[in-house]
Amino acid sequence: MPVERGSGAHPARALRGCFVTATDTGVGKTILAAALVGALRARGEQVHARKPVMTGLDDGPPLDHELLAMVSGERPASVSPARYGPAVSPHLAAALAGQQLDIAALIADIRAAGSPVIVEGIGGLLVPLSDGWDVRRLARELDLGVVIAARPGLGTISHTLLTLEAARSAQLDVRAVVLTPWPGDPSTIERSNRATIERLGKVEVAALPALSKLTASALAAAGAALPYDSWLS
Repeated sequence: MPVERGSGAHPARALRGCFVTATDTGVGKTILAAALVGALRARGEQVHARKPVMTGLDDGPPLDHELLAMVSGERPASVSPARYGPAVSPHLAAALAGQQLDIAALIADIRAAGSPVIVEGIGGLLVPLSDGWDVRRLARELDLGVVIAARPGLGTISHTLLTLEAARSAQLDVRAVVLTPWPGDPSTIERSNRATIERLGKVEVAALPALSKLTASALAAAGAALPYDSWLS
């Protein structure tokens, strides 16, 4: 479902919140974003969730925007105003629908939601959205602190350091890396990966455990264990 093309104008108002991205698709950024939303909501904050572009509706539940809406108390359509059926990159999903994403309208929608807001990107930072726009540029325009979801296992060091490099080259304010799902009894390589990313990436590294049930209370409890106050712009 495309967003109607707008004027491109939006107020230059500072937002409180953070932008959740990941080293790749399927890494766990939706669960991380939902945990942050749940933790803020549990302590009484009127938090908003936004995943401005959603693809993969054809794959059926569980759907990311529905999980975020469940935790934030909003409508799924409000969480993700641009929604498409195929599980493909957003620029391709829009093209298949004969549309082009209106990034200005998406940014205006996020700003209109108010603070605090947790914004989840789609895929990794360099995923294209439309002509001249990718996820990284969207995060830069919103001027929110960035939190990166990453896998804890083999391969995560390179993927995470590359994501940090891409973020910092665009002057994004990276607040933390979150390894997820973090096991109750991490292996030697998982513990080493956490320490190595923190040392080489010069970044705070936290961990979000695996959740057996994605309920609002379980997500809120997991989010409450994260040091997220320092991640909010």
